[in-house]
This record gives sequence, structure tokens and C-alpha cells, in this order.
Amino acid sequence: MAGDMKSAQSMRLTGAGLLVACALAATPALAQLSDPTRPPGAAAGGDAAATGAGAQLQSVRISGSERSAMINGETVKLNGKYGEARVIRITESEVVLRSATGTETLHMYPDISMQPVVAPAPVTAKKPAARAHKAPAKQQGKQE
Repeated sequence: MAGDMKSAQSMRLTGAGLLVACALAATPALAQLSDPTRPPGAAAGGDAAATGAGAQLQSVRISGSERSAMINGETVKLNGKYGEARVIRITESEVVLRSATGTETLHMYPDISMQPVVAPAPVTAKKPAARAHKAPAKQQGKQE
């Protein structure tokens, strides 16, 4: 019986060791997966400015009399400063920055060409041509 206990204990230790080895082997593979909550285009392990990708518009907030935008994780209000540039316009899909080097437009979806939807002209049904309506002829005849 003592031999059976030792072999069961040995199997448990071997199984636990195998489980730890598998977990450690999978760790580098898991580290390479992208974070689904990270903003689009953000580099893993740093912000876009640090990787040389430039300013990236991440979100826009328009409410009542206030407009603000999130650029590379920094919230900037209309007429506020982002780095050396001033925010001069915020719309639903873009932010315009003005600096000493000129203006730069940041688009919410830079890879998508957005075009305004043009409403089609209303379709009018043609009325059938009016036919001349003749009144029934009065019959003259004998009345009884």
C-alpha cells in the first residue's frame, strides 16, 4: 500500500510540473496578442507619439456649448493646446490643429473616405391623362 501512495503522489507532482511548464511556455504567445480595448492604431507598449506615428484622433465629444477631443490619450478642448499646436476646429469626424508649421487635420477614421449622403430626388407618380367625361345623353321619349 505504501508503494501505491508513493506512485500516486509522484504522478500528482509530475502532473503539476507539466501544468506549470505548459503555462510558462504559453506566456510569450499570450503577450503577443493585441488588446481589444486599445484604441485603433495604438502601438503595444507605448503611445503613438513615442513610436513616431504622429497625432491620432481617438474620440470627439460634442455637448451643448463644449467641444473636446482625445488625441493620443490626451483630452483637449476647442481652442486648447495640444503640444505646440492649437485646436481650432472640432467636428464629428475631425479635428484641425494649427501650429507655426501650418495646419494639420486629424480624421477619426483616416483610412475611410467619408462622403455626405445625398437624398435622392422624390419620385412623383405620373397621373394618368384625364379623359373627357361625357355626361350620359338624356333620352327623350314618351312618358307614361
